[in-house]
Amino acid sequence: MKEHAPPVTRAWVLHPDMKNQPDRRDARLALEEAVSLAHALPGLDVVGAEVVPLRDPQPGMLFGSGKVAELKERLGEAEVELVLVDGHVSPVQQRNLEKEWKLKLLDRTGLILEIFSDRAATREGVLQVEMAALSYQRSRLVRAWTHLERQRGGLGFVGGPGETQIEADRRAIDEQLVRLKRQLEKVVKTRELHRKARAKVPYPIVALVGYTNAGKSTLFNRLTGAEVMAKDMLFATLDPTMRAVHLPTGADVILSDTVGFISNLPTELVAAFRATLEEVLAADVVVHVRDISHPESEAQAEDVRTILDSLGVDEQTPQIELWNKIDRLEPDEMEAMRLRATRLERVYPVSALTGDGLDGFLEAVTQALGDERRLEDLVLGYSDGRKRAWLFEKGLVESERQDEDGYHLSVRWTAQDRARFEALGQGR
Repeated sequence: MKEHAPPVTRAWVLHPDMKNQPDRRDARLALEEAVSLAHALPGLDVVGAEVVPLRDPQPGMLFGSGKVAELKERLGEAEVELVLVDGHVSPVQQRNLEKEWKLKLLDRTGLILEIFSDRAATREGVLQVEMAALSYQRSRLVRAWTHLERQRGGLGFVGGPGETQIEADRRAIDEQLVRLKRQLEKVVKTRELHRKARAKVPYPIVALVGYTNAGKSTLFNRLTGAEVMAKDMLFATLDPTMRAVHLPTGADVILSDTVGFISNLPTELVAAFRATLEEVLAADVVVHVRDISHPESEAQAEDVRTILDSLGVDEQTPQIELWNKIDRLEPDEMEAMRLRATRLERVYPVSALTGDGLDGFLEAVTQALGDERRLEDLVLGYSDGRKRAWLFEKGLVESERQDEDGYHLSVRWTAQDRARFEALGQGR
């Protein structure tokens, strides 16, 4: 059986704990998140993880020479093939550490790009990943020096063949970026057309957002029955997945599951993936799903709010906060959480896993959509006089014409109006 097993890379995770950093996070929790990120990439076997205290990052190798030597010995003993550094590693530091440790190294941005690349499913997602990866590579072309030294035996001084090669590489990357941007513009325009087409249907969009691993996909599956990838894994969803859902309250909505946010996501990645999150901008209700059992739940929520603000989500768009994973709390903690939530507006403690608390949340979604009026074209047979009369009585009809098929009406109504209208037919 062993020979059929997929190739596995032995990985070691390092979290540099910057002592002098003003917004320094809890190192233990940061390391846990970094390990979870590593587990999100298939084919990695995390054989070790540690926090490395760091007062002043060294420009050449990030860590001091003593720590580099100590780690080299430990990594060698564990037969590590890949080191994941949970932070920024400069091109020079990466080159030097790889040379010293004789293995491959990825920093936080590189790892996230690898995960995005593995998860990208739609054409738009693939293009975004390629663009972000090219921009990242362009900033790290210094690594080409080692490859040139081996090939040409030169030292890569200014004006030498090395510089010419790097400039050629940069030009090639820039040309490719221009091509990808053009392709992406076409894809985004197509998505805009789809959104406009959807706007003609009286289905409001409810977007699920939240910190990665907060339980969005589990909630999405429970509400839609769709086989969306929902694992206890960071970045289990990359491209927005959308489904039409008929809520128990009678409202019809389009539910959108989006990529999870993380702390310290490099700004160039946020920009590259902005179009992936554009469904949030088109949403009629934004549902912020939180893992309320996580020790840093509040800090995670703040990260999500910051990114939503940077995306330009309309302040008028109703936002509902779901305190998910209450099933992981102790009974007394759960009771205190429920009590706290009753004092806050549009906050609902739930368990997407068990379904606990979802009824109140769905009622809140329906209420939030209550004032959202949408235009729809209806065709009623001549036998549907009762329905037609009800629409006029409620003042929902904007225009009407008749032909051999019956009444053609343009109505502007809310999800609740639509649900009541459909109930008329059931009551006959």
